[in-house]
Amino acid sequence: MPNFTAAPVKPLASIQDLDKIDVRVGTIVQVEDVKGSDKLVKLVVDFSDRKRVAIVGMKKERENPKEIEGMQALFVVNLEPRKIMGQLSEAMLFDIGFQDGIIPVLAVPEKQVPNGARLG
Repeated sequence: MPNFTAAPVKPLASIQDLDKIDVRVGTIVQVEDVKGSDKLVKLVVDFSDRKRVAIVGMKKERENPKEIEGMQALFVVNLEPRKIMGQLSEAMLFDIGFQDGIIPVLAVPEKQVPNGARLG
């Protein structure tokens, strides 16, 4: 591991603040390039009762973004949808490391769980 200094802990949040965030497990069923972007990919994610799209910037972080197809990961599913490069993003992928300047890895459950299972 390279030398790493952890960032300071953010200000305290209440349990009520945390309860507002809906984090769910989903299986990434498809990874596609976003036309016109050198960093964005479109993930189609199965949350059991619905499929959603997450637009994520991982082209420069992975040699082959399609390698995550079939993997489960954690997503925030109750953020306001937003258009990114003409694509509607309906979920946010949790990854670890981006904010610290290291190559991100997916936040994944330790073993297979049902799609749509909630954090907490």
